[in-house]
Amino acid sequence: MNKRIILTAAFFGALAVILGAFGAHGLKQIISPDQLLTWQKGVEYQFYHTFAILYLSTFARYKNKLISLSFLFFSLGIILFSGSLYLLSLKDAYHLTFTSYIGPITPIGGLCFIIGWCCLFFAALKDK
Repeated sequence: MNKRIILTAAFFGALAVILGAFGAHGLKQIISPDQLLTWQKGVEYQFYHTFAILYLSTFARYKNKLISLSFLFFSLGIILFSGSLYLLSLKDAYHLTFTSYIGPITPIGGLCFIIGWCCLFFAALKDK
């Protein structure tokens, strides 16, 4: 198993638990219910793709470039998609003024997720 992939999944997984708990307990009184839903959506997608990254570690021994690309795109997706949702959720509470630049980043993160899943699909198709 690829140590780098497992370490990345462990990091993103621990971070998702921390951010989920922070959202449930620390943000409830600070942000609106809609913003809290946005925060939770970021945590949810971070968890999904953390498990996807962990799954990739089972393929890592094959030295497949598509698996490496899937790992890269899942990781970028977590950072761009979930990260932008976290920042957008906090924009009113912390008076973040740069969020107009962050909104367009969310769909780019979603596209990274899609590309990651397509790479995994083609890696499995190619595998004998």
